Amino acid sequence: MSNRYRRRRKLIKPGLQLRLSARFLGLAVLTLGLQYALLTALLHRVAGELPSDGALLLERAGGMAVELIGWSAFVFLPLTLLVGITGSFKIAGPIHRFDVFLRDVLAGRSPADIRLRKGDELDEVATLLNDATRPLREAPSESEDEAPAPPRNAA
Repeated sequence: MSNRYRRRRKLIKPGLQLRLSARFLGLAVLTLGLQYALLTALLHRVAGELPSDGALLLERAGGMAVELIGWSAFVFLPLTLLVGITGSFKIAGPIHRFDVFLRDVLAGRSPADIRLRKGDELDEVATLLNDATRPLREAPSESEDEAPAPPRNAA
């Protein structure tokens, strides 16, 4: 990737990206909780069906489940956070570009059409914004409209 298209900021829209990542983390934590509940339920069922040593399995089941969840959390929670933040760039980048573009239009400037990076989401919105604002951006400015009035002929 050329330096021209390289991101300069680590988080483009920190609030949005961190909220999305927190939702991913929350989902991962809920999944780990469900995994723990299902594993302990299955181990309890197996322990009840054993002719002997069911009590030993029950005694060790809690520790095994906690260890499994601990390792899963150690590996998957940081991975989920990383995927959440990097994946959000495909949305946050275009939203940031739309924000800058619309602020320029409101300020009376005529920014070039929005162009997004390859792989970014919201292409259709970028095209719609370009099409919707084109008349505003291509209209002559007020100073160009105010041509000097022709002199009046004195009668």
